[in-house]
Amino acid sequence: QVQLVESGGGSVQSGSSLRLSCVASLDKYKARCLGWFRQFPGKEREGIANIDGDGTPRYSGFVQGRFTISRDNAKKMVYLQIDNLEPEDTAMYICAANLPYAGCTGRGTGDFRDWGQGTQVTVSS
Repeated sequence: QVQLVESGGGSVQSGSSLRLSCVASLDKYKARCLGWFRQFPGKEREGIANIDGDGTPRYSGFVQGRFTISRDNAKKMVYLQIDNLEPEDTAMYICAANLPYAGCTGRGTGDFRDWGQGTQVTVSS
């Protein structure tokens, strides 16, 4: 059974940084596109970034340099570094994985098949 488990969220002050982690029990790990999404209460999931097996990242337009995605194929981990957190970043952050060899060009929810439960990030001013 595929499992993605996120960690690293928490309650922080505005201006802080967090590094979110996601460990995935997936076969053919390097062949999978991985992504990070966030979900605000009552809203659809919003794609932040994805990263292919070679480590090439792609970011959504709103990111503006505060988010950095990375992965460690040996550890089957994917990370999301968030710097200079703002109260507007308060959300559930969720990692996702696509099928092996399915490409890594999209950041919509339909571009990923497997999902974690998420880790909550709360930023206070």
